[in-house]
Amino acid sequence: MAKSYTAKDITVLEGLDPVRRRPGMYIGGVGPPGLHHLVWEILDNAVDEAMNGHASHIGVTLHADGASVTITDDGRGIPVDTYKKSKRSALEVIFTTLHAGGKFEHGTYRTAGGLHGVGASVVNALSKELVATSKRDGARWEQRFTQGQPASTLRRVGAARGTGTTVFFRPDATIFPKTTFDANLIAERLDITSYLHKGLQVVFKNQTAGQTQVFRHEGGIADYLRRILDDRSARPVHDVPFTLTRDHEPSSSRLDLVLQWTESTDEHLRSYVNGIPTGSGGTHENGLRAGIGKAIRNFIDTHGLTPKGVTLTTDDIREGIIGVLSLLVPEPQFQGQTKDRLNNPELMVVVDGLVRPALEHWLNHNISVAEAVVARIILAARARAASRAAQQAVSRKSATSNRLNLPGKLSDCTAPGSAGSELFIVEGDSAGGSAKQGRDRVHQAILPLRGKVLNVESAPLAKVLENKELADLVTALGCGLGKNFELSRLRYDRIIILADADADGNHIATLLLTFFYRYLPKLIANGKVYLAQPPLYRIDAGKQTFWALDDGQRDAVLATIEQDNGRVRTEVTRFKGLGEMMPKILWETTLNPETRRLLRVGIADQIRTDSVIADLMGRDASARFRFIMDRAEEAEALDL
Repeated sequence: MAKSYTAKDITVLEGLDPVRRRPGMYIGGVGPPGLHHLVWEILDNAVDEAMNGHASHIGVTLHADGASVTITDDGRGIPVDTYKKSKRSALEVIFTTLHAGGKFEHGTYRTAGGLHGVGASVVNALSKELVATSKRDGARWEQRFTQGQPASTLRRVGAARGTGTTVFFRPDATIFPKTTFDANLIAERLDITSYLHKGLQVVFKNQTAGQTQVFRHEGGIADYLRRILDDRSARPVHDVPFTLTRDHEPSSSRLDLVLQWTESTDEHLRSYVNGIPTGSGGTHENGLRAGIGKAIRNFIDTHGLTPKGVTLTTDDIREGIIGVLSLLVPEPQFQGQTKDRLNNPELMVVVDGLVRPALEHWLNHNISVAEAVVARIILAARARAASRAAQQAVSRKSATSNRLNLPGKLSDCTAPGSAGSELFIVEGDSAGGSAKQGRDRVHQAILPLRGKVLNVESAPLAKVLENKELADLVTALGCGLGKNFELSRLRYDRIIILADADADGNHIATLLLTFFYRYLPKLIANGKVYLAQPPLYRIDAGKQTFWALDDGQRDAVLATIEQDNGRVRTEVTRFKGLGEMMPKILWETTLNPETRRLLRVGIADQIRTDSVIADLMGRDASARFRFIMDRAEEAEALDL
């Protein structure tokens, strides 16, 4: 008999209970991004004070335990007088009540990032302990909280000079599986904050490493653009970037923009609203793209520069653009509490209307620069046309009926359709031979590569398109490349990089991942790319056989064998390469879905990923040297 459903089954969550029950609704999840979102919420409140002219200094301290943070600013200080409706102090109301704050009414803040009124209370709810301190009217006030509930009353703890707010918090380990903060991630966010608000000084004290960093950039986002160009080793098409600063009075918005066309093959735009990164874009980015497209087309039409034999698309116009857009608006409508996308429909028109005439004016008054930009755009259009003609991807159906369309060295699987099928990209013919013999022929295809593939990070597009190994890979995948990419045409459910478990194998895997990241990023975004984990060692102990991926696992296995089996005879075999493995062993350890280990490739932080790839694979050897030296203990196996 079905259980009855009555009013007794209804649960009403009071206060901050909803946050503790469903933290993902407020911070996006309880993994590392959600954990660090606590820092961003308190930081945004401090930045709001600076944006509105009330603060010039922000301090962030990551304490020695690595699991607690203090953020301070020299703003006005949180009000401590009594809130009449609840008979509690304003400070207590802000930290214990959802949708409570000073940003709902006009006048208190012109622009702000923390507009939902939940940031401080959410951080409080998800913290084992939190201490809020406010300096106002010559006194310092303090209140302590535990798991969102007051652990003390607001009390005056002494006299104080100046004004400001300090918040200490320690995330609750019963909510977050891991409570250790990433110091590098925090430093990167603080550095970007100082770029977006020129003149603002941000000091980061990393007590886990005994380091203090001071971030201050008087050049603002223009300095930020130069850093991005350096990080990506991007060659500008024109020396002086386009910069724009405009106020839009009807909407009380302010736009700061800097952009530059480069020889890169992708568009790279970083956008921010009230200092908050909008990684998923939104209406402001749509307005910017529309304004750029209209300005370029008007310039080309006016000066009779329309090319013959090729049609310019919006993607061609924006190819190679690197830019930073910072928008200040009084009432942003973010998508969700994590605020990574802007939804204000009216701002698309506002940004378009500000960018188009300004960029068109700039082009008309910098003719040599404008002609270089147009030449770059036409080159992109011709490269796109050549790519489409040279790389018509085939569907599974057509590939089955006409095998001549596929690379000759591809040993394809026989299953119709892509569901459950796998493509193993294998290093070398020898390893390819073992893989072909050991695979499941119905569902697993093998594509051997000859040697190390082209490093696409340092190569021009024309050279990438001419490279036979990469061309064979794209043809085998069937989904097209770059602008012609269509996920629905992908011929395999999984793409698995299978390289030797040594330094050379790691290098080949890195080269392939760079190619996927730069030219087929949607395969990574859709969880289609994997790294196989072949063993480096075979360990035989009596009648038992163990497999170890690296030296560390080998030593751990040997220690376990010695502890459990005493003096049993142990033999350790190190594989020189995949080609040395018998097909049956390769199947058991690496190919068999029941026993193998796979790592799915994903991107947790787009900005950091982009910077690391540029450092590792770019032309600048000094950046690569610094990267390796900073991570010397982790980089022992790298051979770059």
